[in-house]
Amino acid sequence: MSVQLNHTIVHSRDNRESAEFLAHILDLEVGPEWGPFIPVSTANGVTLDFATIPAESITVQHYAFLISEAEFDAAFEKIQAAGIPYWADPHGKQPGEINHNDGGRGVYFPDPSGHGMEIITRPYGG
Repeated sequence: MSVQLNHTIVHSRDNRESAEFLAHILDLEVGPEWGPFIPVSTANGVTLDFATIPAESITVQHYAFLISEAEFDAAFEKIQAAGIPYWADPHGKQPGEINHNDGGRGVYFPDPSGHGMEIITRPYGG
């Protein structure tokens, strides 16, 4: 069997809010609550299991999603419509811009718990 990432736990201030936020931006489904987790599954079968923990215990993480050009347009429109801040770079030095790395488009934005979310249309080095 080849190794595949199956799921990861995403610490959040409010698991429902964070799961619904990501699902809305990326046009994904929020799965049924399972114990302390609210899952959001991606097209390649990886599930992000959102778990509520105390805000002071959250270590900010980075999550990047490879999406199509059409999906980028739809997600970016939702980001802008919601007034979510976004950047062309992971360090926030290029606010209000997108990048065109590797011939695609990419943008960084925070989720409700402060995690760095990224959407890209081309894999790095691609």
